[in-house]
Amino acid sequence: MSEQPDNGPAGAVFRVEKLYLKDLSFESPSAPEVFRGKAQPQAEVNLGVKNRKIGDEHWEVSLTVTATLKADDKVVFIVEVEQAGLFLLRNIPQEHLAAVLSVECPTVLFPFTRQVICQAVVDGGFVPFLLDPVNFLAMFQNAKQAKKAQQEETSH
Repeated sequence: MSEQPDNGPAGAVFRVEKLYLKDLSFESPSAPEVFRGKAQPQAEVNLGVKNRKIGDEHWEVSLTVTATLKADDKVVFIVEVEQAGLFLLRNIPQEHLAAVLSVECPTVLFPFTRQVICQAVVDGGFVPFLLDPVNFLAMFQNAKQAKKAQQEETSH
C-alpha cells in the first residue's frame, strides 16, 4: 500500500481538473483552387493566454492560437483554437501565481492545442500543420519586461 506524502496546509498543489476545447474554427476560403497551387506557403501564428478565477482555488486558463497560411497572397487556411483547462491551485505563493498561470498552465495546454490544430488542418484536406514548441517562460518574462518599461516610460 502506497502512502501519499503529507505536505500539510503549506504544501502547494497544482492539479489539472479538466481539459476542454472552448472554440474551434477552420476556414479554407481559396479551396479548391489552392490545392493546385505550387507556391511556397507562409505561416503566421498568434498566441494568447488568459485566465480567470473560478471559486477560491480554481482557475480557468485558456490558450488561444490563430494560424493563417497564405500562398501567392491568397489565404490557404485559417485555423483558430481556444483550448482551456480548469486548474486547482492551492497554497501557491502570491508572488508565483502569475508565473504558474502564464507559464505552467499553458505548457500543459499546448500539446492538446497543437493536436487539435493539426487534426483540423488534416481534416481540411491539407498536410499536417505542426506548431513549433513555445517557450512560455520567455513570453512571460518578455511581457513583464515590456510592462516594466512601459511603467517607467509613463512615470517620466
